[in-house]
Amino acid sequence: MQIKHIIISILFLFVGMSSNEETITWNDTRKLTWEDFKGSPNSNSDAVALTASGITFGYSVKTTGKRIIGYSTSVQAHFYPNKSWYLTEKADNYILAHEQLHFDITELYVRKFRQQLERLVVNQNIKTQMNQIHVAINEALDKTQKTYDEQTNHSINVEAQNYWGNYIKEELKKLEKYKSQ
Repeated sequence: MQIKHIIISILFLFVGMSSNEETITWNDTRKLTWEDFKGSPNSNSDAVALTASGITFGYSVKTTGKRIIGYSTSVQAHFYPNKSWYLTEKADNYILAHEQLHFDITELYVRKFRQQLERLVVNQNIKTQMNQIHVAINEALDKTQKTYDEQTNHSINVEAQNYWGNYIKEELKKLEKYKSQ
């Protein structure tokens, strides 16, 4: 019996990023600090800060002959220090908390992704199914990130910012089982 492994890694958000790009993996005990934001500020932006984060997804498929008999996955939320920036003179802890929540939202969608992957049953279309889930999760993540910024007016609306902070905290709790380690 011949066993073959196929490994495919896909990184969304930064297509073509080199594999040695500095990243910070989401962890509930480590919060972002301004020292993590190492990119150069965008002088054409009205933003005070920018958080670059995304989902890294990889999988391997175990086959015997041409038949798929198993699979494993890896899904992580990453922060990209060299693509994230802030304006020193305007940044404060309140803005940092807004940026942290962007990273937390990425983790929320990592958990949703893991939950959906766990429900898959090994079949001959498993790679297609995983890729479809990946695309859908990234689309939902992007939509949520934009909605978050719109509703909070990029943190200016304090009431909305508080709502989102509580909402994401509760959603993360609901999916605690799928938390990044």
